[in-house]
Amino acid sequence: MDKAPLTEHLGELRNRIFISLGVVIVAFGICFNYSEQIFSILTSPIHNTIHISLNNPYITFTPNENSDLNLVFLAPAEAVWMHIKISFISAFIVSSPVIFFEIWRFIAPGLLDREKKYALPFVFTTTVLFLIGSLFCFIIILPFAMNFLLTYKTENLQPMLSVGKYVDFCLKFILAFGAIFELPVLTVFLTRMGIVTPAFLAKNRKYAVLIAFILAALLTPTPDAFNQSLMAIPIIILYEVGIWTSRILDRKKKPEAEDAERETKQDLE
Repeated sequence: MDKAPLTEHLGELRNRIFISLGVVIVAFGICFNYSEQIFSILTSPIHNTIHISLNNPYITFTPNENSDLNLVFLAPAEAVWMHIKISFISAFIVSSPVIFFEIWRFIAPGLLDREKKYALPFVFTTTVLFLIGSLFCFIIILPFAMNFLLTYKTENLQPMLSVGKYVDFCLKFILAFGAIFELPVLTVFLTRMGIVTPAFLAKNRKYAVLIAFILAALLTPTPDAFNQSLMAIPIIILYEVGIWTSRILDRKKKPEAEDAERETKQDLE
């Protein structure tokens, strides 16, 4: 395990942040050039309803009663800011492998040599889970939520959505689900570091459920219980996945610890 003064750690952190920002800026320039196409994709949850079937095609999108709904902008700069937000979030998602890799490079010096071999699995797993969470939100959650919110007791109401409010709603949901899907990685990391154990996590499951609904209330862009439940349920499921994965890795950790202890004894002899 490497030891370095605080100033060196801060310098290393600065370098990792600068590299990540550089990649995000380059990706932003590319995404901004295609922001209109990205925006067209982002509006699909309004106009389409998802249908899941056990037969091929398993997932289909059909136009719903909001298919003629058009977004409006209520301020002169709202449309411009919308394109900037879309481009920035898209750039962040595209750059996520580099960002996770830089995070690993920052924490790697504080790990043991046998723990550094998890660099590739860490980067791959965090990236894949973040993308799966974002896609899960966009393909499953957003169409379902938008169809429910725009049709629930609105027989005498005409929806008129601001493009800025709609984009904020979608991007907050997508980023929140991407972050939530990192929960198994966080759980495994805490168990590998010995901070918690799978038994402790299982024993305090009821508190995890409560925290899941509190987090959902904080992360969802709307205060209604419906959207909070859409987010809380995946958190609870991912918590259980984290416990299950931690138990598997905990069984593998014991032989590794015994090997490390034998190596230490051999070095002392």
